[in-house]
Amino acid sequence: MKVVVAIDGGGSKTDVAILGLDGSVLSRARHGAFTGHMVGEAGTVKQLGVVVGESLAKLGSPEVASTSVCFADIDFPFEVAAYTAQLSECTWAGGKLFVDNDTFALLRAGTTEATAVAVVCGTGMNCVGQTADGQVARFAALGEVSGDWGGGGGLGLMAIWHAARAADGRGPSTALESLVLTRLGRASMDDVIIGFHTGELSDVRIPSLAPLIFEAGDQGDEVAIGVIDRQADEIVAYATAAMRRLGILGQPCPVVLGGGVIAGGHRRLLDGVEQRLAEQAPGARCVIVKDPPIVGAALLAFDALDADATVLGAVRSALAEAG
Repeated sequence: MKVVVAIDGGGSKTDVAILGLDGSVLSRARHGAFTGHMVGEAGTVKQLGVVVGESLAKLGSPEVASTSVCFADIDFPFEVAAYTAQLSECTWAGGKLFVDNDTFALLRAGTTEATAVAVVCGTGMNCVGQTADGQVARFAALGEVSGDWGGGGGLGLMAIWHAARAADGRGPSTALESLVLTRLGRASMDDVIIGFHTGELSDVRIPSLAPLIFEAGDQGDEVAIGVIDRQADEIVAYATAAMRRLGILGQPCPVVLGGGVIAGGHRRLLDGVEQRLAEQAPGARCVIVKDPPIVGAALLAFDALDADATVLGAVRSALAEAG
């Protein structure tokens, strides 16, 4: 028996799926985030080897025909090369090998068109664009140092930021203050601030506050609405920048959107993106991906095997149902 290994790693989790060549899911597991910027490529690959090796062993150690590894922190070509070199030495990553940023998995999950753009708005943000003649536009996605803003982390911070300023009088009153206090179980914003300062409140909780922005927006809170509109601006800024760099701005082009924030389906955000795209990139059209990101990673692995449409459809159906 031969199998396909697909791995998708984001800012908060890592999904691992092993599939039969017919597209059926043989094994599926979710693990914590494997962070290459903390343990390096070798450390990440070692961690992956443990979890993938265990899953393969349970299936009788079948031969791996194709492997796809899509990670959020593979941002530069030299990182793609480093991960590829490490993975090429692993028996569990046998056969055909695809390695790149997880934005490519989103792109593949959303379209088969050769010229397309994808924007991830999840824990953080990233974007990739490609053309039929092989051009690629990518972004560093390293946070503020590379000019990034938004996603769950950015929105969560904005909830705290506006709540703190409302509490001490530097900013306007906002429903975010009471929502943040309730979500974190604190009596005052001073307690919240001290909690984060001392480490009693972990920074990992910040992205979980992002939904409060949309909750307050639904209440008509002008501060929250401003943040939602800024997020729409940022998504469109990524997409149009990629299209401009590729020389396709104004041409027909799918803009694939995915990630946890997008999956929330907030109408003001999505309508705002569509309106801004129509104004700034005539010909572009939004494609919302609701399938889990592992779907795109698996499709990339099966593409390397020249799988037919029936198998690709089975992959999408099996993983979407299992996810």
